Amino acid sequence: MPKENKTPVDCAAAHVIFLPSYPIHSPAFPQFPKMGGEEEGGGAGEEYLFKIVVIGDSAVGKSNLLSRFARNEFDANSKATIGVEFQTQLLDIDGKEIKAQIWDTAGQERFRAVTSAYYRGAVGALVVYDITRKTTFDSVTRWLQELSMHCDTTVGKMLVGNKCDLDDIREVSKEEGKRVAEEQGLFFMETSALDSTNVEAAFEVVIREIYNNLRRKVLNSDSHKPDLNAANTVSLLNNGAAGRSSYCCSS
Repeated sequence: MPKENKTPVDCAAAHVIFLPSYPIHSPAFPQFPKMGGEEEGGGAGEEYLFKIVVIGDSAVGKSNLLSRFARNEFDANSKATIGVEFQTQLLDIDGKEIKAQIWDTAGQERFRAVTSAYYRGAVGALVVYDITRKTTFDSVTRWLQELSMHCDTTVGKMLVGNKCDLDDIREVSKEEGKRVAEEQGLFFMETSALDSTNVEAAFEVVIREIYNNLRRKVLNSDSHKPDLNAANTVSLLNNGAAGRSSYCCSS
């Protein structure tokens, strides 16, 4: 079980994308296995579980982005992910404990059938390409289509151009990345898992937006609750006889 880290979040919100998210115990949110040390009903504060998937072609650096964010590690000899792996990162946002369960999916075609099932329930996604390989950028549209096909909810998506430390051999300009992100309504950042550039920011902006959207949903839900006071109560009386109510139900 990977070590869980708690990191305070203080990042500026980017443009708003509305996406659904739920408290960890909400029946609307898919329930995952309990983390180590977590007990039923434990913890005094609210907890939220956000499932985020990291997708993109093989060898774009997805696993190293995740390991850099979760453990501040980089493996220059990282091998291709087999199937799906995940790590959990604990963050504190406005005094609430956020568990970001981040799934690293294999980019190879032969694992496509396995990984598609893990999209379900995701409320956030990082779509990663390698700025030094134009073919991985050309695949972004296909990954977005696959994400939409397998996800049950609207997902907050960020386009990530990884390996920006290799600027001298880049094949995809930053302007091209921004253009596609704007066309698709995505966040956009260029990152480097090698030197940590924008890695935390990329994950934290997505997590922050998921949390902010949850707060908006709660506020909107509260504002639409009916005011059940005497002025709005309808009394159903049978032929005007006081004290006798009749009810009608239809199946």
